[in-house]
Amino acid sequence: MSTVLVDTPGREIYTVSRLNAEARAVMEGSFPLLWIEGEISNLARPSSGHWYFSLKDSAAQVRCAMFRQRNMLLRFKPQDGMQVLIRARVSLYEGRGEFQLLAEHMEEAGTGALQRAFEILKQRLQQEGLFASELKRPLPTFPACIGVITSPSGAAIRDILTVLARRFPRIPVIVYPVLVQGTGAAEQISAAIQRAGKRAECDVLIVGRGGGSLEDLWAFNEEVVARAIHASTIPIVSAVGHEIDFTIADFVADMRAPTPSAAAELLSPDQAEIATKLLQQRLRLAQSLQRQLRHKRQTLTQLQQRLKHPGRRLQDIAQRLDGLEQRLLRAQQVRIHRAASSLATIFAQLERHTPSHRISTLQLQTKDISHRLQRVMGQYQQQLQQRLQQAAQTLDALSPLATLSRGYAIITTADGKIIRSSSQTKAGEQVKARLAEGLLLCRVEGIE
Repeated sequence: MSTVLVDTPGREIYTVSRLNAEARAVMEGSFPLLWIEGEISNLARPSSGHWYFSLKDSAAQVRCAMFRQRNMLLRFKPQDGMQVLIRARVSLYEGRGEFQLLAEHMEEAGTGALQRAFEILKQRLQQEGLFASELKRPLPTFPACIGVITSPSGAAIRDILTVLARRFPRIPVIVYPVLVQGTGAAEQISAAIQRAGKRAECDVLIVGRGGGSLEDLWAFNEEVVARAIHASTIPIVSAVGHEIDFTIADFVADMRAPTPSAAAELLSPDQAEIATKLLQQRLRLAQSLQRQLRHKRQTLTQLQQRLKHPGRRLQDIAQRLDGLEQRLLRAQQVRIHRAASSLATIFAQLERHTPSHRISTLQLQTKDISHRLQRVMGQYQQQLQQRLQQAAQTLDALSPLATLSRGYAIITTADGKIIRSSSQTKAGEQVKARLAEGLLLCRVEGIE
């Protein structure tokens, strides 16, 4: 409990507690929320969860406190020596009479500002549709030429050229030299993208650089670079930094590679793998041709076995004709025998059942039937003979011998192969000419 002592009239004496309380009220009422940048030192994290530290610059320092309900919201862990930006209220710790800042928010200085700018630009470009997947163009499977927009003296171009030389050294590479960090870097990168599109020398571009801090990579987070990538007529692969680094260029580009080396791997076919695949295809083609050749040979052998000489075919047809003739004669004899049997049966019945006065009539009828039967049998036999004669004439017309008898000849090679075209022989070759009677040995004098 504070008290005021008055030892003489007109003199007011403050206690320390009252002085600190009123000083705190004056200070907290006089300053608004402030943004303050400095380096952290003497950071303490007691079991209560509150943080206590000093914020200093090259000339001064101030004590700070950040209570648990505030520091739980941070996305990073501050450390001694870290440059930070805090939003704080000016206050006084009455217990020790120390001037202090009560921090309500903290972010990394420099990097934090850049990160905020990065998120704002990323959100705006995404809303405009620059990151849409349907705008991504396919990369060429076998690029005819690769363009690289990077620093000509950096590690990125050496890594890219090393990978390309190992995987597919025949791909030509055009380097568009630019600054990749610092003042004017973003403008040079944008201009190089536009220049590559106008010159149309390459069918794919790699835009990137090696690793670094957010400040080092910032040129690839500039809006002018993002717009140039979006407007490019050539597909672009973004290869900025290491695998954990992401830039605005990565989101706008047609493809993101985690490193420049990975971009070269992505765009270059492996010549060893291609050679292996070509060898496999060659082996499969050779095996397929061998299988087809074996099948054709088998088919040819079967056809050769089925092929018959015309004379043998003629013999087969003549033999079939003899068989038909014999069957015809047997059928005719069977029918005559049946007719005779039927006639004998009729005569027997007539003799048993017909009175004598009908005998003459029946005899006349019998004679008539007999004449008709003989006439029918004669007609039938004549028809059969006509059919036999027609079949013989047809067979004779189809016979090669009949063709030969009309003055034609069958020309064969010396080994007996029939010649159907002048292309099957040549001048000076011996051939045979088979006639209806006899065989001629000839020599080819010329071909027309």
